[in-house]
Amino acid sequence: MSSASKPFEDKASPPGSSKSVSPPGYVQIACIALNVFAACSIVFANKIVFAVYGFKFVTTLTLIHTVFTWVGMIVMCRMGWFEAKKFTQREVAPLALGYVGYVVLNNLSLNLNTVGLYQILKIAITPTVIVLEFFMYRKVQTFRVLLAILVVCIGVAVAAVTDKVAISNVIGVAVGLASVVVTALYQIWAGTKQVELRGSTMQLLLAYTPQATALLAVLAPILDDIGLSSRGPNTVLGFPYSPPSVIAIVISALLGVLVSVSTFLVIGKTSSLTYNVVGHSKTVLILAGGCLLFGESMPVKRLMGIVVTLTGIAWYTYLTIHHGGGRQQPADVSGRAGGERGSVVGGMSTELVANGKEGEKDPLLQKI
Repeated sequence: MSSASKPFEDKASPPGSSKSVSPPGYVQIACIALNVFAACSIVFANKIVFAVYGFKFVTTLTLIHTVFTWVGMIVMCRMGWFEAKKFTQREVAPLALGYVGYVVLNNLSLNLNTVGLYQILKIAITPTVIVLEFFMYRKVQTFRVLLAILVVCIGVAVAAVTDKVAISNVIGVAVGLASVVVTALYQIWAGTKQVELRGSTMQLLLAYTPQATALLAVLAPILDDIGLSSRGPNTVLGFPYSPPSVIAIVISALLGVLVSVSTFLVIGKTSSLTYNVVGHSKTVLILAGGCLLFGESMPVKRLMGIVVTLTGIAWYTYLTIHHGGGRQQPADVSGRAGGERGSVVGGMSTELVANGKEGEKDPLLQKI
């Protein structure tokens, strides 16, 4: 089967080309819609896994998601949907480390900080992406785009921050700031590794998930109570599994595969900044969904925050479409603008798994 006939083989720029090939608008919209659907669905699926069935082993669930993604890529490759490409372990290590570091640091941040501070730190990822892209690749956003991003961040803060923003300890703040930087770096690498390695979404997912799986397999016994010495009901091995709970975990994992693939596609077809804006739209949709599906309250403050957020997103979308403000600029491995452009990898099936305990601390937000 030729590469042109493979349904999931992303098209890269020709070797030596300095121009980025912008995909059609409908492709970008389809990728974003798929990511929003998958990410919102996995939030409610994980909420059922954690809250209904009591499977609260976040790192273990992340490991399951990663294994499903790895196996899914192997199956798709063997079915001829894309062609595997060899990368060195060193080339894909930043993606694996960023993926695992993102999950672990976000969980530690949530455990060490108040929910209010944790939510503020999550919002801070967007401006951190802008700052890092400037220093790493000299990418500059227009003043209007920056204003639109500010409106989005303010709206999300008003809608989602429901707890007092208090600094409980210095270590918590340090871990929280580290989680912001690592998450931002991971999202940026998700857009630049495609240029450096010239690999498609599926190729890079297939390449780095084995490393991520190995790292999570080491960390899961440390961060979760596996039950190697005593298999109580509050351990992974002693958990009272039932057909419904297993089905819920499998559905969550399958949605995790979809989130991973669609996340990489969104960043590849648009930019890491646009992915952040899309992420904020998912937050307000989840808040609205919690009200409609689970009977959660909708205070005026939250409603106003949602309206402000959607206004900022609409403005950012307008600027992106009409002025190209959010389009990812290609960069070569040295960080100069004008490098080759291909497809992307990155993947955040754990974007919503990493926030698994947030709903327990903050029932109004109910991320999971």
